[in-house]
Amino acid sequence: MVKRTAPVPPDIEIAQGSAPEPIDAIAAGLGWKGEDLIHYGPVIAKVKASRIAERALEAGGGGEKGSVRERKVRYIDVTAITPTPLGEGKTTTTIGLTQGLALIGKKAVCTIRQPSMGPTFGIKGGAAGGGYSQIIPMEALNLHLTGDIHAVSAAHNLCAAAIDARIYHENRWSDDYFAKIGLAKIGIDSGRPVWNRVLDISDRTLRRVVTGLGGSENGPVRESGFDIAVASEVMAILGLSLGLADLRARIGRIIVAYGRDRKPVTTEDIGVAGAMTVLLRDALDPNLLQTLEGQAAFVHTGPFANIAQGNSSILADLAALPAADYVVTESGFGADMGFEKFCDIKCRTSGLGPDAAVIVATVRALKMHGGGPKVIPGKPLADAYRSENLELLKAGLCNLEAHIGIVRKSGIPIVVAINAFPTDTEREWEAIRETAIASGAADAVVARNWALGGEGAVDLARAVERACDSPGNGFRYFYPLELSLKEKIAVIARDVYGAEGVEYLPEAEEAIGRCEEAGFGGLPICSAKTHLSLSHDPSLKGRPKGFILPVHDVRLAAGAGFVYPISGEISTMPGLPAKPAFMGIDIDTATGRILGLS
Repeated sequence: MVKRTAPVPPDIEIAQGSAPEPIDAIAAGLGWKGEDLIHYGPVIAKVKASRIAERALEAGGGGEKGSVRERKVRYIDVTAITPTPLGEGKTTTTIGLTQGLALIGKKAVCTIRQPSMGPTFGIKGGAAGGGYSQIIPMEALNLHLTGDIHAVSAAHNLCAAAIDARIYHENRWSDDYFAKIGLAKIGIDSGRPVWNRVLDISDRTLRRVVTGLGGSENGPVRESGFDIAVASEVMAILGLSLGLADLRARIGRIIVAYGRDRKPVTTEDIGVAGAMTVLLRDALDPNLLQTLEGQAAFVHTGPFANIAQGNSSILADLAALPAADYVVTESGFGADMGFEKFCDIKCRTSGLGPDAAVIVATVRALKMHGGGPKVIPGKPLADAYRSENLELLKAGLCNLEAHIGIVRKSGIPIVVAINAFPTDTEREWEAIRETAIASGAADAVVARNWALGGEGAVDLARAVERACDSPGNGFRYFYPLELSLKEKIAVIARDVYGAEGVEYLPEAEEAIGRCEEAGFGGLPICSAKTHLSLSHDPSLKGRPKGFILPVHDVRLAAGAGFVYPISGEISTMPGLPAKPAFMGIDIDTATGRILGLS
């Protein structure tokens, strides 16, 4: 579908030079017919969520752990070591593996998150893959796609407006007036903001704001803030919902404020849950696209991996399962973040269990963990990263060992994908391979799909096939839900992050008590911490040991169905760098062609 050239051209040139198949043909290959689809032009469609639920039940998938394996469909999660700020090519590897599996005769489908436009216009660029392992059309994927993120923003901000309106009118009108219009006062405590507003652009100046200035008609005056849209609990809910009824119920459980009596106030209490669900109805349908080599690819939901589950939607996986041999999905950041949440939150909700995991590693990141110079987006890499340095590499291999150890606790086989860069050497790759095998990986393979597409991932595909067919202990969660919240936090801190213990600030202790008293102690944990270290401190590279995990606060996402303890400084609204990516993006006004998107 696309002709390869060397050197590899910019991503957007490769994507724009491709000839995608009609989306109806891609859908038909998965058994989806015209009446199952909502078209967004000739090469993008949504698959109706109502049909996915029906077909998943018909095929025996969804809701019963192990059903995927029983139907011989292999379910693979792609994760990574602790990344540099540049990312290590996890999405590129996910797409390349899907292409490689197709070349060895398997029907493979990939499912990934929709990228936020904040990073696209900011530091990292887009997230459609790269080189000859991309999802197309990459411009649509990286920008508005079918409007799902906008729907999340609208639903979230409608709720924010509803909260402020309720506070305003309750302060203005009497109890008798409220009774006359069929309502009762809630008594929201405006001094305890819970629900910020959101937008899908990085803008640090909006992290903390004061609303309601300009007189009593614009009040109430209170401190609030903005998060990036993918950090919204609404986005997390969309990714975990099993259908429209489940979505509506979850939206209704969201806690958006607290009353002056300290009782939680939900979206149902302020009467906005139904309208929020209306705005999300079409966003619930997964988006179907394709790889450069014509494999089906679902791009759906984009929950933040720092404070939410960091995985694409369950519905996308269910849409892929009935007709696929392999479903390759991806979890955000390293195994300590997205993979653990994939297991303990996403798989618990879907009832599906993975057959194998792929851990993406790069020479660059391992050298950083070995004490290499700081990696700064927008600045050239130091010489240590562009020439062979076995000593620096070997010093950082402890990070790979740690991530292999994390995934091994889930009971599934592991393949390490060494994402190849032109500056790497064979001896560096061999050092990674030896450590991976010694640490318990089933195999470690150099992946060259960025330059070669599926052909460069055939060895990886065969390694994954062997891993899936190997006898194993079977998938297991990291902890049972019956443990207390503190016990679950301790398991993650010890067994995943490598901490010696956990230390709670008084407000965190109080929040845990409130959650358990309200009946939420049985929810899974969705830990919020930096993705740049196994610990809570981004400056601690490699495999930190001997540290105590500080828990500053514990918050409840009742609609999404998890509790998230917060460790370290976590920003839910990124800022733009001095030279943002948007400076290189433009449009050819004669043709409408987008330029410079990466």
